[in-house]
Amino acid sequence: MRSRGSQNRLSGHSSFGSRVSALMLAMLATMSTIYVAGRLWQDAENRAYLMEQLEKRTTQGQSAVSVDDTLKIIECREQRKKLSSLEMQLSAAKQESFVTKKLPGNGRKQPTKKVLAVIGIMTTFGRKKNRNAIRKAWMPTDTAMKTLADQKGITVRFVIGKSANRGDSLDKEIETESSQTDDFIILDNQVEAPEEKAKKIKSFFIYAVDKWDAEFYLKANDDVYVNVDALGGVLTSYLDKPRVYIGCMKSGEVFSDPTHQWHEPDWWKFGDGRSYFRHASSDVYVISKALAQFISINRHILRTYAHDDVSTGSWFIGLDVMHVDERSFCCSSSSTGALCAAV
Repeated sequence: MRSRGSQNRLSGHSSFGSRVSALMLAMLATMSTIYVAGRLWQDAENRAYLMEQLEKRTTQGQSAVSVDDTLKIIECREQRKKLSSLEMQLSAAKQESFVTKKLPGNGRKQPTKKVLAVIGIMTTFGRKKNRNAIRKAWMPTDTAMKTLADQKGITVRFVIGKSANRGDSLDKEIETESSQTDDFIILDNQVEAPEEKAKKIKSFFIYAVDKWDAEFYLKANDDVYVNVDALGGVLTSYLDKPRVYIGCMKSGEVFSDPTHQWHEPDWWKFGDGRSYFRHASSDVYVISKALAQFISINRHILRTYAHDDVSTGSWFIGLDVMHVDERSFCCSSSSTGALCAAV
């Protein structure tokens, strides 16, 4: 026979268990109520829209909205919101000539230096004599470099990539020279190799347009002398042209023979005539800011060909771009009006 104390304890346990069960049920009921209320609130806007569509369709003699129509309407509303946002960005891009609106907080540094032109002189390993000759002939050094940028708005740099064997003696030689002259752009993500010339030039435009807010970007070889004063005069005459591509325009035969010096692996793309489209000669050419920005934005889908000048020309062939055949850019010409000379 159980004692009275045992009966009291059992009664206490039963009462405590009942209270816990009631509390759990109350919590579950509350959570269910919040969930249902949230779903009702979330779907209220969609239901109102569907009712509106239903009313419109019935007044027009059409059938009621089906389940499929309901799903399509909801999906279309979401797409409409995204489309509205994209249209705003596209409108801004049109005003800025191919440039997408940069959204705040994207982590990118905005260009801070405004100049007339950035000149990138393509050089490579083992060409120090050429670089020194250019420094003596027309490229300013030390304080004169800053004076040229401040007074004439022209910045000049040698451009080079990295050795395929990163950190080897070739890279170290360039790093030493750069520390002494401070006139290099070293493209860390670009391999310096003959077959990489076109990609290197693309990398230069991407780098330069991000670092300098210039009106023009010029590519030159390290065996070309440039008359900087004459160059400034030519460029200022095109300041009112937002998308301009200036150079000594030419065409030429496309060679399909793999043993030929100028072999083009993609020769078949140029048609039965086997002739390149019109493009600026590789010695010197200029593109405006909008085109440099276009290259930067579309870097991943712009392909390159065997030759760097053909590659650059191909990027603009389908765009609304002003091609300027500037004969003073024909460096091999004997004309006295030439602003460059090949040596």
